[in-house]
Amino acid sequence: MKEFNLQGTKRTEVGKKATRELRKEGKVPCVIYGNQKDSEGKVVATEFVVPFEGIRKLIYTPDIFLVNVDIDGQLCKAVMREIQFHPVKDNVLHVDFYQITEGQPITMDVPVVYDGHAIGVRAGGALQTLIRRLKVLGQYQDIPEKLHVDVSNLELGKSIKVGDLSYDNLEIITPKQALVCAVKTTRAAASAAAAAATEEGEEAAE
Repeated sequence: MKEFNLQGTKRTEVGKKATRELRKEGKVPCVIYGNQKDSEGKVVATEFVVPFEGIRKLIYTPDIFLVNVDIDGQLCKAVMREIQFHPVKDNVLHVDFYQITEGQPITMDVPVVYDGHAIGVRAGGALQTLIRRLKVLGQYQDIPEKLHVDVSNLELGKSIKVGDLSYDNLEIITPKQALVCAVKTTRAAASAAAAAATEEGEEAAE
């Protein structure tokens, strides 16, 4: 997995007014959730702020990253869990991170890449890719940048479900019955099949 270095500053003031001021200054409020809990059983969270330019390349990318977070000299590894955008302006309002603890698995949405040229496509069908990301559980060092799905042997009218896939050292969390991809029959393929069937029938009648 690629790594990204993010430097932030711990927030000293919270609340809506302070948050609005930060955003006016071109900064993005963030929270990192750890694995420890306080006396009330709540997950310990640290609020911090980063300049937009320092986090922009982490947000606007299809790739996934292990994030090396530096908050006033305090270092930890984390993964990005959620981004909140303004519903109208589409600017970044808030980013949540989840701290990684060595030896504990994490859940991530990993991009899917489709490899090969399906048999069914060569027969005139059309490949439909229905899933762009798969949710997996595993140690962060075992999670790849992309998950590959080989469609080479996918015939016309056939499909691949999540349950058909497996990857070393990873548990797939996405429901097993979810369709990953399929080769659908096109009108051209259907016409060609009908013509072939007619021709076979005529030859058999001779």
